[in-house]
Amino acid sequence: MSFTFPVLDHHVHLQPSGRNVEAVKEFVKAGGTHLVLSHMPYSEVPVRTADDFSKAFDITLRMAEKAREAGARTYAVVGPYPVQLLELIEHMPLDRAVEIMKGGMDRAAKLVREGSAIGLGEIGRPHFLVPDEVLSASNEILAYGMSLAKECSCPVVIHAETATPESMEDLGRLADSVGLPRGKVVKHYCGALIAPEENRGLFPSVLASRTLVQEAFSKGDRFFLETDFMDDLERPGAVLAITTVPKRMRQLLEKGVNESVLWKINKENPEKVYGIEI
Repeated sequence: MSFTFPVLDHHVHLQPSGRNVEAVKEFVKAGGTHLVLSHMPYSEVPVRTADDFSKAFDITLRMAEKAREAGARTYAVVGPYPVQLLELIEHMPLDRAVEIMKGGMDRAAKLVREGSAIGLGEIGRPHFLVPDEVLSASNEILAYGMSLAKECSCPVVIHAETATPESMEDLGRLADSVGLPRGKVVKHYCGALIAPEENRGLFPSVLASRTLVQEAFSKGDRFFLETDFMDDLERPGAVLAITTVPKRMRQLLEKGVNESVLWKINKENPEKVYGIEI
């Protein structure tokens, strides 16, 4: 099915060992047009040094090129996945691991400056309880990434604990401390925290489940939709199927949602946040 407006899935993953191109073809066949491909750790490249991040980012960029060849206009965000800090400290002292994660941020920012990526992501902090020193180190790494994003005039895509107004404010204060505008802080895997008092100025990327989509659209139009598709052969539909966002667009049209709202979600919002042309 084709639409009269772009259809963007703001957050997907592709893996060399997954369906990658075939999954993208399904997205396009369902009516999808644009993807934001987020970096993830790959089993093919264990990270033990900052240079290893460059090798891993190259995989993401190659996956993005394959997605373009499959018919989806695809943009990449790259950065050290926050849980990788925990993997590193199994092999080295925490301070050394922090420096390697920051080195990963440096290499990701270089790709943004070169135009190969449009943002730093997904970066942040573990989404589960960790020792205080690990949380403190994670916030230090995240603040460093935010400062690089300010220099690059790009957004950060945040992986963190479940989004609440309080956690959004905490992330917002971290951005404030380095001068990164809150509107350039995108909370991935977000609930329908659309109202300003809920998102505290951060930009929500809402998981495109039926209930969250309905709630989000009832509150406004300042958000993205995402599937967090994992391209995992052992969990083929996780987190949501890559065809979900086009299906939601069709359902919204059938319910009478004005196309101007869908244009904003899929085109105006990403152009404003990322400085790209959809």
